[in-house]
Amino acid sequence: MKKTLLYLLVTFLCSYSAFAQRIAYVDTDYILNKIPAYTEAQKTINGIVEDWNKEIDSKYADVKQMYSKYQAEEFLLTDELKKKRQDEIIAKEQLANDLQKQRFGYEGDLFKKRQELIQPIQEKVYNAVEKLAKTGGYDFILDKSSSGATLLFTNSKYDLSEQVLKSIQP
Repeated sequence: MKKTLLYLLVTFLCSYSAFAQRIAYVDTDYILNKIPAYTEAQKTINGIVEDWNKEIDSKYADVKQMYSKYQAEEFLLTDELKKKRQDEIIAKEQLANDLQKQRFGYEGDLFKKRQELIQPIQEKVYNAVEKLAKTGGYDFILDKSSSGATLLFTNSKYDLSEQVLKSIQP
């Protein structure tokens, strides 16, 4: 009886481990910060951002100065001159807003610069993770960096997307 029970237990454990999924995690923030090219790219981007912020702040300071001057002289101006000055202030403010959007907006200069400098480094890291996952037999690799847990690699045999679509579609 003991031999039979032991045999069943060993068989169960072996079959359970055969179906077990291998999961691991990495910290991409830690990895990236240890890559000199990444830290150099970050320094470059930070310098560019600082310059762009100064440029934009200067434009807004000009607008503020124009508005202050307008307020000081407003009572001396004719209606036509008031309208002209207001239009100039609005146009100058719009130029500053446009520059800010161009630099920091969605798919703006900052986005493009990050893609140019940082994305190739990130791709190297993700390719290394994928290679490690395949050679190490991992089914899932998670990223525990400060940006939150993210799946970096998944074995496609665990993707149930097609089955879900089939069950939804009539």
